[in-house]
Amino acid sequence: MKNFWELSPQWTRGPQRWEAKDGTLTVYTDPHTDLWQRTYYGFQNDSAPVLQVKTDERYFSFTVRTRFPDAHHRFDQCGVALYLDAENWLKASIEYENEQFGRLGSVVTNHGYSDWATTDIPASVKEMWYRLSRRESDFCLECSEDGKTFRQMRICHLWEGAGEITFGVYACSPETSSFCAQFDQFAITPCLWLAHEGETPT
Repeated sequence: MKNFWELSPQWTRGPQRWEAKDGTLTVYTDPHTDLWQRTYYGFQNDSAPVLQVKTDERYFSFTVRTRFPDAHHRFDQCGVALYLDAENWLKASIEYENEQFGRLGSVVTNHGYSDWATTDIPASVKEMWYRLSRRESDFCLECSEDGKTFRQMRICHLWEGAGEITFGVYACSPETSSFCAQFDQFAITPCLWLAHEGETPT
């Protein structure tokens, strides 16, 4: 596959203010932007900007570094995303919660219902790498604090994830806030999520 920037990334709901220069994307989030569908909260938010490329490649990994030193308001977030349409997508990010901790997590939305898996991390963490890997309609999300050692966040299936997909990065501020998010070290490689080996559980 080509370099991310050579694949002509396009915005889904572009932010009012952003810049791409020397391989670094800088986004200033707009208030009241978010992605969520129905589950628990009841509301449907489909307003976060996502910069994405298209591919029909069935096996690959996408890696990117995020930096967010001035995230400061509840739910401020930035990370990796695979957005097909309002009711079918996934994302991984750190969401600011308060001065003590943030929430490292992921959301998978299938057919209009979202789930959210999280773990609390120190609020001092202001940089994170993410790796999204595809094996046909199955996906693996991983994170790393140094870009070298990645740990698994989740494995999931997208019911509409066969064929051509779109993937990339996003940043948003669901409440009355705005912050600067930066993305760099974009890399698209052969799939680093290896096929399962060993006995099949019974």
